[in-house]
Amino acid sequence: MTPSQQSDQTEAICRLAPVVPVLVVQNAARAAPLAQALVAGGLPALEVTLRTPAALDAIRAMADVPGGVVGAGTLLTPADVRAAKAAGARFGVSPGATPALLAACEDVGLPILPGAATATEVMALLERGYRVQKFFPAEVAGGAGALRALGGPLPQVRFCPTGGVSLTNAPGYLALANVLCVGGSWLAPEALVAAGDWAAITALARAAAALGR
Repeated sequence: MTPSQQSDQTEAICRLAPVVPVLVVQNAARAAPLAQALVAGGLPALEVTLRTPAALDAIRAMADVPGGVVGAGTLLTPADVRAAKAAGARFGVSPGATPALLAACEDVGLPILPGAATATEVMALLERGYRVQKFFPAEVAGGAGALRALGGPLPQVRFCPTGGVSLTNAPGYLALANVLCVGGSWLAPEALVAAGDWAAITALARAAAALGR
């Protein structure tokens, strides 16, 4: 899969909803009901970060949830890419981008949302053919103001800002012409997941989905 084809697929996923939940799953047994709750609230694209031993099993479980599009976050190595693809991930997300990581995604056909934080990083990814990128860490790297500034010389790049994004500041990002969606971790609080309070998580998802209206 070429970078241009990857960008087309990644953009389509980013346009599914204004917010992509960034999920740290500790217990794979709760993965499917968590995904069901988020999808029911209007957030079909789900990023499961590879930060816990349960992550790959969680991706496998979420891959079978109707209406959901599960992806793997925190991809750092080619081995991560291959494992995520084998588990059923339909897209990948990385905090940054290396030639080896991008090549692995291209080789296995996994659409990737590669991370960038500076104009040079954005340009390097664009030079390779990646028009859709993750802006990370968004708040620390300058927030909506930085993204607005990048849009001047680089209007052809679209972003999903992640890192410090919340229900409060998400509208400021989503108002920008070069932002497709945002990624946020506030949608699945650990206490609600542990309690199995899926109704509360669906309510959080509905509030996030409404940001795009």
